Amino acid sequence: MVALLCKEEVYAVVGAALDVYNHLGSGFLEAVYQEALERELTMRRVPFVAQQALRILYKGEYLSKTYIADFVAYAQVVVEIKAMDVIARREESQLINYLNATELSVGLLINFGANNKLEWKRLVYTKTRPANVQLSTPIRN
Repeated sequence: MVALLCKEEVYAVVGAALDVYNHLGSGFLEAVYQEALERELTMRRVPFVAQQALRILYKGEYLSKTYIADFVAYAQVVVEIKAMDVIARREESQLINYLNATELSVGLLINFGANNKLEWKRLVYTKTRPANVQLSTPIRN
C-alpha cells in the first residue's frame, strides 16, 4: 500500500476549512474565507504563509511577475481557495501551475461556494523538474 504524501498536513488544513464552512456556510466572497481560514489555521497552530508570493525563475533570471498562492501550509502544501458554484478544470490547472512553480508535490483546492457542502480536491504533482522558484516570505507558526 502506498502512503499518501502529506496525509496529516492535508487532514489538518481540510479540518480547519470544514470548521470555517460550518460557521460561515456558503455565499461570502473569497476574501472572507481567506481571513477566516487564516484565523482558524492560527488557532490550530498550523504553520502557514498567507498570500505567498512565488517568484518564477526563467532561464536563470527571476521574472518580475509572481504567482500569489492563497496559502502554503507546513512549507509543503499549496492551498488555493475559491468561492464558486463549481470547481472547474481551470482552477485545477492553476493549482498544478503553483505546484510546478514551487516544486511542492501536494496541493489543496478548497471551494467554499458550493451549495450545502465544502468541496475540496487534493492534487499531487510528482513530475521531476528543475528548481525554478524562490519563496519570498518565511513560514510562520
